[in-house]
Amino acid sequence: MSEASDALVRPPRWDPDDRGIGVADARAHLERLDALRAAAVQDGWVAEEPEVHLLPHIVRHLADGAPFALQAATTDPDGTFVVAVGWSGPDDAGRGTVRTAAYALIAVIAESSTAITQIDEDGRQVFEVVTGMLANQTRFASHGHTLRLVIDRPSVPEALTGVDA
Repeated sequence: MSEASDALVRPPRWDPDDRGIGVADARAHLERLDALRAAAVQDGWVAEEPEVHLLPHIVRHLADGAPFALQAATTDPDGTFVVAVGWSGPDDAGRGTVRTAAYALIAVIAESSTAITQIDEDGRQVFEVVTGMLANQTRFASHGHTLRLVIDRPSVPEALTGVDA
């Protein structure tokens, strides 16, 4: 199938998308992604007491003017540190603006290897994070953290769901 006819059967990736397909794959990054995955499945890899090790950095970032208000911080039985914040930035901020602020918040606890996935859940933007130091990145034992950042915010005006999505 030619690229032109292939693009006709692929769903668009954004509006307007006349190609329907990108320029390459991401295989060059699989070694690093696989290394983080291999560490993440090791028993005991997730560090204990995230409320002691991570929360102070988050609280300090919020106090320095981040557009969030801390609502709750708990640790799930699997070690995931669940941090719930309310959006305190502009009411008309688009999803991309909130994502940028979320990444800045995540950055204060991120280690050398980090994977972030954003999902929408019950009208909230949720960021699932796996972050850690792999064996070749630290003089200490490899260790990591799992974070679930839940952002409650006002509804995004429909006009802001396009480019800023």
